[in-house]
Amino acid sequence: MVDVVNLIKDLRNKTGAGFLDCKKALLENNNNLDEAIEFLRKKGLAKASKKTSREANEGAVGIYSDENLIVIIKVNSETDFAAKSDTFLNFLDELGEFVLNYNNAYISKEDFLNLSYKQETISDFFKSMIAKIGENLILNDLIIIKNNQDYSSFYIHNSYRKNIGKIISLIKYQTNNNDDEVKLLSKNLCMHIAAMKPESIDIGDLDKTIVEKEKNIQKELIISSGKPSNIVEKILDGKMKKFFSEVTLLNQAFILDPDKSINEVIKKYIEKNEYKITSFKIITL
Repeated sequence: MVDVVNLIKDLRNKTGAGFLDCKKALLENNNNLDEAIEFLRKKGLAKASKKTSREANEGAVGIYSDENLIVIIKVNSETDFAAKSDTFLNFLDELGEFVLNYNNAYISKEDFLNLSYKQETISDFFKSMIAKIGENLILNDLIIIKNNQDYSSFYIHNSYRKNIGKIISLIKYQTNNNDDEVKLLSKNLCMHIAAMKPESIDIGDLDKTIVEKEKNIQKELIISSGKPSNIVEKILDGKMKKFFSEVTLLNQAFILDPDKSINEVIKKYIEKNEYKITSFKIITL
């Protein structure tokens, strides 16, 4: 009796093709391994394993959400041409919807690749798509956020679809009145985050090691420039204020109104709607 399971395993190891493709190839060729390999080569499915060693620096980021989760998936391809194709975009959508339906906020990228999907694994699904598209594809990032009572808004830069693009920025916020004005503000803040790429919401949220490192660098530069020792600290304070205005969201100049900081822009919303930004994410290629 033919051990089909081991034949499929052997064929996968030799060709890098997915489980279902190998099963079909063996079925079409009466479980003849050599003929099955030739069958896969003719269909271009035996090339996936060679393509996986190639660099993939293009691609796209997709965002998906329901009442339970927000899912952000970043998949790299070799070329921008492939990333814009319907085949690639449908693949990204399929992955995103699968994660939503799986409904597990704590699954890692590595565990995700080993999940069963359509009688194969997600990793096998990637191999099948590599063969189909003709380029290496890499799951670069998988971010899963639990949908709590906070509101959310996102912005997509260089969009390919309404939920897929080159850059995705997301904010979570609290308010006692999520009206159209607040929604527009939140969308504009997402646009700002995509452009300015802040490190944290406010000064107190910055990594203390980053702050100390910057302070030491600036102090050394001031001292080496020959400034009198009695004004070093005053100059340093000015340098650090400038640094904070560049890397913290609330202290950055708003891209749509550069004469005002984000803090100044949202002040009236804080007073009127108790508006508060609780977190943000930015995912870029």
